[in-house]
Amino acid sequence: MPPRGRRGRRPVAEESSDDEPDVPTQPTNQVDDDDDGEPAAATNSIDSPNPTASASNPAGIQPADDNTLRVLLSTDNHLGYLERDPIRGLDSFAAFEEVLSLARSQKADLVLLSGDVFHDNKPSRRTLHKTMEILRRYCMGGESVGFQIDQVDNVQVSPVLLQKGGTKVALYGMGSMRDERLNRMWQGKKVKFLRPEEDDNRRRRGGEEDEEEDNGGSGWFNIFTLHQNRDLGRGSKNCVHESMIPEWMDLVVWGHEHECLITPQESLVGTFRISQPGSSVATSLTQGEGRQKHVGILDIRGQQFRLKSIPLGSVRGFAIGDVSLTELAEGGTVLDIEDPKLEERMGDVLAAEVENLIKRAREEAEQHRQDAANHAKEALTLEDEFDPDKRQRNYTLQSPEQVLVRLKVEHSGFTTLNNQRFGSRFVGEVANPSDILLFHRRRQAENTTAKGAATKKKRAAAGMYDPTEPEELEEVNVEDLVNENLFNMDKKLELLTEREMGEALDDFVSKEQKQAIGDMAAIILRKSQKTLTSRGKEGGRGQYRG
Repeated sequence: MPPRGRRGRRPVAEESSDDEPDVPTQPTNQVDDDDDGEPAAATNSIDSPNPTASASNPAGIQPADDNTLRVLLSTDNHLGYLERDPIRGLDSFAAFEEVLSLARSQKADLVLLSGDVFHDNKPSRRTLHKTMEILRRYCMGGESVGFQIDQVDNVQVSPVLLQKGGTKVALYGMGSMRDERLNRMWQGKKVKFLRPEEDDNRRRRGGEEDEEEDNGGSGWFNIFTLHQNRDLGRGSKNCVHESMIPEWMDLVVWGHEHECLITPQESLVGTFRISQPGSSVATSLTQGEGRQKHVGILDIRGQQFRLKSIPLGSVRGFAIGDVSLTELAEGGTVLDIEDPKLEERMGDVLAAEVENLIKRAREEAEQHRQDAANHAKEALTLEDEFDPDKRQRNYTLQSPEQVLVRLKVEHSGFTTLNNQRFGSRFVGEVANPSDILLFHRRRQAENTTAKGAATKKKRAAAGMYDPTEPEELEEVNVEDLVNENLFNMDKKLELLTEREMGEALDDFVSKEQKQAIGDMAAIILRKSQKTLTSRGKEGGRGQYRG
């Protein structure tokens, strides 16, 4: 029997031309890119005629019928990122509102967010208020929502079962956890996936399964969304390998990775496809964040699906470049290491590079916004009948002309420049003036063979050639450390108590609640002020006035 997932559900990672008929073709292992380096939309694999792009409908997306489940894919929204920044504070909210606006205009049945909706584990009240306001305007309805909480050491993933007409979807989701721990649990077969009863029975019957699905049977379309490191050279234990995922999955939506690779790619296993939507806001100035941001419109009918990518326009422009001071100094015409004004000359050279990056980032951002506007025109034909006013967005980019720029500088043999002082030249032009430059040194070529042999000889001489097993470490928690140090001190805490201080530190370290210590101090301060105020009132006016 051929592997499950190979028949009747083939998305094609190739872009069909406008002058050729849309004929299903064999899937490829690579993602086709447009001329500008952005991912091309996957062509239609649903049996209905393929919608073609037009001036009024650039993306070629038509309303879903009664048997097609439409899902909008997005991930890593990082709401609240740099919320106190006067320029970038609304970037995450503007992109998130655009995502939900697209879901509404495309008449999506649901929105699938694959992790990191918030940037902090404990979002601020301001972030929560803005998020709820956006959700209330675009998503809130009268239907119930179900969710599950996984056990810590024995994960049993049960699906959310969805049905629209004759289409049945089993949606599996796994919350984020430490990659090494999840890898160890997966290797120990402690991660189990529950399947719908009828789907599991059909799997046990063997050869009847694929024939029934190809004939339009009632098989389930399986989607797995996870938020973990992907196997991209991180090592064998610091990520989730594609081979770990059950081969009977049909589509995997991979979160946590911020680079947009939304066009479905064939997995290494070969029985399912992987879509990586990427983040909707840049939280790090890296090459992967520089790709144009997209969301995906996933249409599922029976055992077939298609995925169309839609570019986001509410994303701040970003350009990244690199320069080598060593290469500029080789000819002696640009930089001279003996020049007494070398630092000033370096600043001028790097400033010229940054100016070019700013120009490029603005041009690309304008092109991205134009692409998004062209795709948004289809909302005129898909707008909900109960929303004739075509609601306006409340959140937009502040000063969109101020772009993000990162220049990586190889400075072997040269000193570095003060980032704050250098960035002051570009205040009002870039949104990150304090961290434009990233200095690094060229790696020295080494004779690894000779060095490795010498290292082995040294270890053997010291009696350390064989690895030693570390002793089992005693488990110590933060509260114990705080109590041990504070209770044994001659001077005790007077305003703060050891117990409350320990709990706050434990929340700060273990739960990554950044405001834990400040919130605890504020609560103690209010209690102390209230106590002193009451004492002052009882003792008379002359003693204390709060």
